[in-house]
Amino acid sequence: MNAKDEIVKIIEEKRQLFISAADRIWSTPETRFATEKSVANFYPILEEEGFCIEKGLANMEHAFAATYGHGNPVIGILAEYDALSNLSQVADLGEQQAELEGANGHGCGHNLLGMGSLAGAVGIKTYMERHNVQGTIKLFGCPAEESGYGKAFMARDGVFDDLDVALSWHPMDTNSAWALSSLAVYQVYYNFKGIPAHAAAAPEKGRSALDAAELMNIGVQFLREHIVDEGRIHYAFMDVGGESANVVQSTASLYYFIRALKIEQAEEIYKRVNKIAEGAALMTETEVEIVLDSACANYLPNQAATTAMYENLKEYGTLNLTEEDQTYCQRYYDSLPAVVKEGFAKRARLSHPEASEEEIQRLASLPILDSVEPLRFSEDTSGSTDVGDVSWVCPTAQVMIACEPQGTPAHSWQWVANGKSAVAHKGLLSGGKVIAATAYDLLTKPELVRQAKKEHQETVGGAKYKSAIPNDVFPK
Repeated sequence: MNAKDEIVKIIEEKRQLFISAADRIWSTPETRFATEKSVANFYPILEEEGFCIEKGLANMEHAFAATYGHGNPVIGILAEYDALSNLSQVADLGEQQAELEGANGHGCGHNLLGMGSLAGAVGIKTYMERHNVQGTIKLFGCPAEESGYGKAFMARDGVFDDLDVALSWHPMDTNSAWALSSLAVYQVYYNFKGIPAHAAAAPEKGRSALDAAELMNIGVQFLREHIVDEGRIHYAFMDVGGESANVVQSTASLYYFIRALKIEQAEEIYKRVNKIAEGAALMTETEVEIVLDSACANYLPNQAATTAMYENLKEYGTLNLTEEDQTYCQRYYDSLPAVVKEGFAKRARLSHPEASEEEIQRLASLPILDSVEPLRFSEDTSGSTDVGDVSWVCPTAQVMIACEPQGTPAHSWQWVANGKSAVAHKGLLSGGKVIAATAYDLLTKPELVRQAKKEHQETVGGAKYKSAIPNDVFPK
């Protein structure tokens, strides 16, 4: 048995340990930094496996680093476990129905991501222990990827500074390497304060915070024409001053996500949005408090490490799907609008340019995909992730595992419903196997680590990572 097959066997032997923990995390979905129940599923396994655990990193109670081994190379593995608000969903149901109205749900598969990363760490650690392999493995427990950006705070505080390479994975509806960038983002609260008054009897005595918030949104709408094409500005009302229409609302609060290709561009847009907020306050004679919540950098895929990870994805990342798996996922495929399904053939042609038309039609009809997309590094971007900050500190690689039904979007009820299925569990284990196999390559091929680090230095131009989060901003 070769080394990687032995590592895969180790993970398979402990599969139920990871699956049960992932299902428990699914059942107690927690958001942002408040992930006490979720992170508690990691500690007993890590302690039993002989990792040294450091808790409470970067002023986050539920962030940790679990270390095994000594010396170089130092390989980091990133785990996430936070959920999304208002995405509660009954498991395995092919229609949208909340388990608990207004409650949280794992609509991005982080219950799987976290346990898959743990499986990878345990798999490579056990092999290292059996065969006296030199090097260090560090599993990082990272809360608040969805909002708050725990890894950005960890990077700011130097948590990843000793890593040679970092690895991660993500549930997705495709099997592919993460070979493109992401958008940098600022998350900001704009809190307006006015003067309450009777809206009919004495409106002249009031100063409306709600008017200020609405004017700010109008100003930002005009700004959207004058930012870089890739820029994105989103908002949500956190406070609209209450439900009484006959009162001049004295409070209003907006939460903004401001995105761009690079953190410098996002910062520039952020400063312009601040001016609009200040202008809205001036127009309404209200006050505005600007509170930076967090920020994260754009992701830099490392081609050397990503290529190595991709080779392991082809070997160990597919799920060996059964007819039963396809039948199970059909319910989610059927829930999609016809216009979405009509685009599957076009997507298949783009992702598999060498495939025959017969194969294209087969792929388009599958409720869950069973092939690996060709590796293509691209200048394109997709969403935002705080893995971006890690990628500025050290060479970083990620893969996506197709354990979500074809065409279903992240942050959807379909992903929550699928989160405890046999297909989801297969994805968890495949993610762990790919991570562990890649960690083995890095531990046993010094030239691969050197190549990855050389490329990283060329990519960042020798610049030292600088966090966009000011030192006086803390996780909350």
